[in-house]
Amino acid sequence: MPDEIEQDPGAPDTVTTLLTCRDLHYAYLDRFLALDGVSIDVRRGEKLALLGANGCGKSTLLKILDGLIFADRGSYTAFGAEVTEDALEDEQMNTGFRSRIGFVFQNSDAQVFSPTVREELAFGPLQLGLNRDEAAARVDDVLNLLEITELAERAPFQLSGGQRKRVAIGTVLAMNPEVLLFDEPTANLDPRTAEWLTTLIEELAAADKTIVHATHDLDSLDRLADRGIVFGEDHRVAGEGPPARLLADRDLLLRVNLIHARSRLPVSSA
Repeated sequence: MPDEIEQDPGAPDTVTTLLTCRDLHYAYLDRFLALDGVSIDVRRGEKLALLGANGCGKSTLLKILDGLIFADRGSYTAFGAEVTEDALEDEQMNTGFRSRIGFVFQNSDAQVFSPTVREELAFGPLQLGLNRDEAAARVDDVLNLLEITELAERAPFQLSGGQRKRVAIGTVLAMNPEVLLFDEPTANLDPRTAEWLTTLIEELAAADKTIVHATHDLDSLDRLADRGIVFGEDHRVAGEGPPARLLADRDLLLRVNLIHARSRLPVSSA
């Protein structure tokens, strides 16, 4: 198993908080603002939705949480250790961090590249240092969980969009991370696949995984989130709370461009 990230004695209590962002600022090419002073906490075992219109900074924040990019200013602490570009150059820190957090991209083609589905699912566990028998066992478990055993020897480019989505999720689940990040998880999926994925996320949360997902879709919010953080088009946090409260705040949703004046809001089951 990979080494654990060492606990920073001055970090927040990780019994309840796994990820902490403080005053994050980020601009692409130093010109195009994406985050402007964003502070959030991700609590252990919660389903957290990052809500906002396209271009408000949700995907950028997910990339920072996954250590793919780094804030221009501000701090990000994961599992009690500060995550910086320099810190992730340390092999032990990098392996520990990568083993505990996984990112499912909106575009499945961005993370599926191996010759066969089986090899795709085995790549991550092998990179973590598992031997081939252990990696193979993980792959079999994930194939069964996602009901894609019959696809194991197929090439990813031969799969449908929904099948590729399952494989992309499988590449992350094979790593068995504590935190799962999803970027617009149900976007561009047919209704049956979207329902399957929504149910899977509920089941993963019930199995004590921490889920963070970015979306502007309000219809399944009460199923996919215990808490939501709303981003405005100014790239700042505009609101936060349980789904029922956010869905009831029509003024907020109008202000951040999540609905328009004639929209009918989904009815929360909360």
